Amino acid sequence: MQLEGRVALVTGAGSGIGRAAAVLLAKEGARIAALDVTEDSLQDVVAEIKQGGGEAMPLAADVSQPDHMQQAIQQAGERWGRMDIVFANAGINGVWAPLEELEPEEWDRTLSINLKGTFLTVKYAIPYLKRQGGSVIVTSSVNGTRIFSNTGATAYSCSKGGQVIFTQMVALELARYGIRVNAICPGAIETNIGQRTEQRDTDEVKIPVEFPEGSHPLEGRAGTPEQVAQVVLFLASDASSHVTGTPIWVEGAESLLIG
Repeated sequence: MQLEGRVALVTGAGSGIGRAAAVLLAKEGARIAALDVTEDSLQDVVAEIKQGGGEAMPLAADVSQPDHMQQAIQQAGERWGRMDIVFANAGINGVWAPLEELEPEEWDRTLSINLKGTFLTVKYAIPYLKRQGGSVIVTSSVNGTRIFSNTGATAYSCSKGGQVIFTQMVALELARYGIRVNAICPGAIETNIGQRTEQRDTDEVKIPVEFPEGSHPLEGRAGTPEQVAQVVLFLASDASSHVTGTPIWVEGAESLLIG
């Protein structure tokens, strides 16, 4: 197994990409610190990992709260004495609305969870990662990196573009410790995050564009969490030992068509 003996922290592990990654990393031998906003949301993924013979612990924390993240990461560190992989995946779409209608608190919430949450996750994991080196993977997006036509998604796109810059800055800073830092930028993926998106009056400011028929050139459909998880595994493993500071787009050429 590629990750035998290693410890992986996965945020947003209760569903979607986070859950698929947690399950796959566990199958490859990693012990999983599964983190989400409530412990109830983690019951299924922790049970699935344990049923498959893996080891996992649930951690309930709000990624935007420093005390929550410091305590949660400390719990995992104290249990296993190390941390080799950090998958900073938790995030929200937030509110999509014309800039004039977007409330300051809505902007703050999106940036706080997506960008500040990434910062806090990595910050508090660094002391453990320094002990033996490791891999940090950040979930960014095609939005804010290659696609800018989702009108109204300004807060979300800024948070996602910021995550790529964060990845590149921190990759250089932490390279001396043998810590690699990379980002994945998924496109349309079959998860439930879209169901929690609030859109208000975006049609009023959307620029009409006629795209070619079909927006997913490679496979003709949205991707799956499991396909993204395979890229997470690559970045977590020794197969990517010379890869750092790199965003990887996982979207079947979608952004090249509609960016």
